[in-house]
Parts: sequence; C-alpha cells; structure tokens
Amino acid sequence: MDAQELFNVLRKAQEPKGYFFSRDMDKTLDLLDALLVNRKRYGYMGCPCRLNKGDNEADRDIICPCDYRAADVNEYGSCYCGLYVAKEVNDGMTAPQYVPERRPAEKC
Repeated sequence: MDAQELFNVLRKAQEPKGYFFSRDMDKTLDLLDALLVNRKRYGYMGCPCRLNKGDNEADRDIICPCDYRAADVNEYGSCYCGLYVAKEVNDGMTAPQYVPERRPAEKC
C-alpha cells in the first residue's frame, strides 16, 4: 500500500466521523508515508510527529488516529501533526492554531 491508497481508505472511514485530511496534499501524503514507514518499522502506524518506542502497548495512545486527535481537532482545528483537520479549516472558515503536546511527559 502506498500513501495515496492509504489516503483513500482512511478518508472513507474518517470523514463520516468529522475528521478530514488537510488539503495540503504534499504535507498529507508525506505524513501518510511516514505512517507507513512506522507500520513497517514497528508493526503499527505510530504518529509520525512523536517519538515511538517500538512497543505497541507503550505507544497505544499515539497509534494513528491517536487518542488526542478528537480534543486537538475540536479545540485547535487540527491534530498535533496536522494530518487531520476540522471541516471548517479545509473550508477556509477558520485557521488551524498551534497545537500543544497533550501526551503526558511520562509517556514521551
């Protein structure tokens, strides 16, 4: 599977839930490529913007879509890495904001 195929599969699953990929397709495909690299490396699609430990249980909260996505998108308009955004961001009605790290320091 390549990034474009992953995009098509995930888009069908996530858009009905209200989560949209960023319209910046270069960035989106780069992030999806990184997810695929992490899947090959670790056996799961760990967030490409966070340090994965390579331990499924330890990284469970950052397996994409991570546990923090919903709160980040609701509060800031995008998830931490910017892969998923609110519809209003893609429609240009609002700009995404800086998203602080929500993951507890002890898990990093």
